[in-house]
Amino acid sequence: MAQIGKTLLDSGWLAARSTEVDEDGEKLTTTNPPSLRPESPWMEAVVPGTVLGTLLKNKSIPDPFYGLENETITDIADSGRDYYTFWFSTHFQCKRLLNQYVHLNFRAINYSAEVYVNGHKIVLPKGMFRRHTLDVTDILRPDNSNNLLAVIVHPPDHPGTIPPQGGQGGDHEIGKDVAAQYVEGWDWICPIRDRNTGIWDEVSISVTGPVRIIDPHLVSTFHDDYERAYLHVTAELENKSTWNAECSVNIQVTAELENGVCLVEHLHTEDVLIPARGHIQHTFKPLYLYKPQLWWPNGMGKQNLYDVLITVVVKEFGESDSWMQPFGFRKIESDIDTVTGGRIFKINGEPIFIRGGNWILSDGLLRLSKERYRTDIKFHADMNMNMIRCWGGGLAERPEFYHFCDVYGLLVWQEFWITGDVDGRGDPVSNPNGPLDHDLFLLCARDTVKLLRNHSSLALWVGGNEQVPPKDINEALKQDLRLHPYFTTQLLSDQDSDPSVYLDGTRVYIQGSMWDGFADGKGNFTDGPYKIQNPEDFFKDTYYKYGFNPEVGSVGMPVADTIRATMPPEGWEIPLFKKVSDGFVEEVPNRMWDYHKYIPYSEPGKVHDQILMYGVPDNLDDFCLKAQLVNYIQYRALFEGWSSQMWTKYTGVLIWKNQNPWTGLRGQFYDHLLDQTASFYGCRSAAEPVHVQLNLASNFIEVVNTTPKELSDVEIEASVWDLEGNCGYSKVFNKISAPPKKAVKISEFKYPKSENPKPVYFLLLKLHHASDKTVISRNFYWLHLPGKDYTLLEPYRKKQIPLKITCNAVNVGPKYELEINVHNTSRADLAKNALQDDGKRHGGLLHKLFSRFGVAEDSNSGLKVVKMEGSDPGVAFFLRFSVHNTEAEKQDTRILPVHYSDNYFSLVPGESMSFKISFAAPTGMKKPPRVMLRGWNCPDGFTVFG
Repeated sequence: MAQIGKTLLDSGWLAARSTEVDEDGEKLTTTNPPSLRPESPWMEAVVPGTVLGTLLKNKSIPDPFYGLENETITDIADSGRDYYTFWFSTHFQCKRLLNQYVHLNFRAINYSAEVYVNGHKIVLPKGMFRRHTLDVTDILRPDNSNNLLAVIVHPPDHPGTIPPQGGQGGDHEIGKDVAAQYVEGWDWICPIRDRNTGIWDEVSISVTGPVRIIDPHLVSTFHDDYERAYLHVTAELENKSTWNAECSVNIQVTAELENGVCLVEHLHTEDVLIPARGHIQHTFKPLYLYKPQLWWPNGMGKQNLYDVLITVVVKEFGESDSWMQPFGFRKIESDIDTVTGGRIFKINGEPIFIRGGNWILSDGLLRLSKERYRTDIKFHADMNMNMIRCWGGGLAERPEFYHFCDVYGLLVWQEFWITGDVDGRGDPVSNPNGPLDHDLFLLCARDTVKLLRNHSSLALWVGGNEQVPPKDINEALKQDLRLHPYFTTQLLSDQDSDPSVYLDGTRVYIQGSMWDGFADGKGNFTDGPYKIQNPEDFFKDTYYKYGFNPEVGSVGMPVADTIRATMPPEGWEIPLFKKVSDGFVEEVPNRMWDYHKYIPYSEPGKVHDQILMYGVPDNLDDFCLKAQLVNYIQYRALFEGWSSQMWTKYTGVLIWKNQNPWTGLRGQFYDHLLDQTASFYGCRSAAEPVHVQLNLASNFIEVVNTTPKELSDVEIEASVWDLEGNCGYSKVFNKISAPPKKAVKISEFKYPKSENPKPVYFLLLKLHHASDKTVISRNFYWLHLPGKDYTLLEPYRKKQIPLKITCNAVNVGPKYELEINVHNTSRADLAKNALQDDGKRHGGLLHKLFSRFGVAEDSNSGLKVVKMEGSDPGVAFFLRFSVHNTEAEKQDTRILPVHYSDNYFSLVPGESMSFKISFAAPTGMKKPPRVMLRGWNCPDGFTVFG
């Protein structure tokens, strides 16, 4: 018997342009299967993937995300749709036995296709966001020989043209189809030349017995303050056979304990009879669980997941099919807050202050993978975010995306495929009635709901971005996605149907991103802004009027290594700084930066150039380093400003946007190569569940407690350090308490008003328990007096601050786990005395070059110890780890991605911090990787491991 289950068809695919293939689908899957040979149009294909992904793999096109290469690739508007209509072909083996059934599954194709299996043709209907399941049982070859599969994929019907000026969604023609709209280009991405044509999601073969399980729906309800829970389950069961099937349907709920031990929480069986060739919708008796471990968003608790396994056993056949889903027991509620007017979300009864960001998709060529998704979502959790908004011009995200949101605790706002720019509100106005085929839109929407509804992370459905769907679509979605009465009354009546019979019924549907508690709630353009801001403005009461901002954006310059890796030398030129009226400066970027959608660090008339506040940059490295300083301040202030008015004015904020699906130069916490910018760590600091901060507008020290627990008997240490390494101000605020879900003003920070304050200084805030001094929150600022700037930091680069670094590494296969402690060993008073005794600094060029670094092994602990010698007291400023491949022949030696517990950090004299670094070395790398530490005081860096 062939094994029951699913087999992915993700390798062995070939592809060719349809106009270059003489054979039809029948011949390709019978007498003339494709093969790789000289002068053949066939090439190795990327499936899942797109036509451009396949062409790039075969080096038939340059990398569209490198420099201006996208301009050299033929756009579908110029070539016509046939140019990007491609054949995809593979083969598979599947020996089935009597009463077994085989289905060929396409989880998504863009946009329409004809499928051929062993000479048999099946036409697939249109739509980018729908699944296709084909019964191929009777057309498989009877023996264990190869079955031939060929698919001809057609692009969207309305790929549109790109106006000379670009624009939001090009000429908006793509909005006539049910497809991703970003592909015609936006103000943050170049046009995608094939409009993402291809078999872009999973392809599989599934083998079942006579009865198969289709789209189960899992719902949890709670009673007695979450002590009692019920799991509600409804599933569609299809009998493929010609006889009535007597079945036992089993549900097993399993919890994973420590060390891989699993505990079966519930085991339940029900008998059902399914008519021949029949479908039934079967609702199980609710399964009772006592005090289940609840699922919580990131920062609020653990993401407990249970494995729910459903199996169907057919009499006189055996196990016929099975289905498994990790499932989190949680309840989500959402309403409009009466205090702020903003939308509020409650998980398990607890209000959640939303701090998250907008998401387009992982990669603009749809090179999607579990590992990439794992990194993307873990990065968001590492930033202490708790929500991701899947923007309406992008994708209905994939189950793998949602799986890692379940695992890492990221709530998801999923939008359908409507945008104001393309659907009735853009320039020029087009598609006022949305897509041409409303029934197709609704079919795709309903299928998407069934695909994603069992994920605990999914928080709400939204009709569109800055627009509502056409009236008939909107009304249908409101009806389809209405809440079950339990989720409005909190009571489960005997008269109510089981909640699992609803299409969803557990989470709200909001008609648009600026309606019903988002922005002004009425659909006016009241999100944004999207440019550089004065950091102190984020804290002002006049900054944003409404309770929940779904989009606010800013700059996003990556590090210099990324610019060099993604652009030729012509793209390494930094912007020109052009003086305009009133002392403002306008940045004029080079053509490549402009093409990659660079956002300047100045806005004449409103914001002085934030990079020039550190001095005129000399080159690319200097510019990008100063940009990281600005990035850190900008995004930390954004989140801190919102947190400062948590629940009194705001219920949440989403940053536009978290990352770019290509090598863009705006609005990102990490770049497309997966290297974090400093804004990543500014966000991480500001969004921690309990946080000490300085209100940059009022100059008050504040404690933000987003948790449901009161914080009592804590203290705050505030210390100011000058550029000479002296602590000119130190104060302890004791006997502090912070009520749950409150931002509390502690005291005014008075140093700037003191006698002779320094024009540039460092402020370190530490919040710790009074009893044992355990640090709860640490926050480091570099500040200047009003009317001043940071140019005094330029000569500070010459300071040689002594550091001691200890490193312990664990290596298993390609994976590395490092624990590193960095200690600033300088002491201001001792260093001053040493300089007075010597009368001069260290002399001699060779001494300067070679005396600063020392490496030793601590024989007692086995730790590697690295010392960077230096006689200067002071703050070790803006230090950054990076990991490198010592065998790499290319200019960019970075190993990416890397997860750092913190980065872009600073240490005051005598202070030490510990860090965790984890990554996987590239396949085939023989020498150990090298971990470097660079900083403002040591721009060349030094090796701490490897």
